[in-house]
Amino acid sequence: MQQDALQELVNIGVGQAAGTLNEMVQSHIALQIPHVRLLSVLEAEKQLQKQLDGEPMSAVQLGFNGSFSGVAQLVFPTASALALVAILTGEPLDGPDLDSLKISTLNEVGNIVINGVMGAIANTLEQYLEYDIPVYLEDTISHLLYNQVSADDAILLAETRFEIQQLQVTGNIILVFRVGSLDALLYALRIP
Repeated sequence: MQQDALQELVNIGVGQAAGTLNEMVQSHIALQIPHVRLLSVLEAEKQLQKQLDGEPMSAVQLGFNGSFSGVAQLVFPTASALALVAILTGEPLDGPDLDSLKISTLNEVGNIVINGVMGAIANTLEQYLEYDIPVYLEDTISHLLYNQVSADDAILLAETRFEIQQLQVTGNIILVFRVGSLDALLYALRIP
């Protein structure tokens, strides 16, 4: 029941983020979250390594503090990230300006999606959160996770599909809750 409630909260946030992105780019962007899983750091790393096969990743990361604390990341395989940037900016994939647009565009998308999800969680559960400034990173999933987490943290993993004009771009929303923060989140759900 807790996982279903978390899934619904993430879906609400992603729906709000999709609406904002649609307005920004004057195009229909559908964001789908097939499923949400609660994992340990080790389980999350194994799952993401299997799925991503060690390829380099592009990530937007946003720290959060308040009623619960941790780090939220929107993570894409680098090829998916470039495809998303090309679509959102209208720049061709082999365009000379694509690299310079990548960081600012992905930071904006990450900020919208992560704030949508975290805002839905905080507002629905009537909890207080503060956010850091989004940061763009490129690295393997192992480094992206282990530079931000401790072994006792808990991870909420949501696979995200961006569907734009029949092109599917897949990424992951990774919410890392510091020790004790997941318990506070689950308590706020008020589901046994």
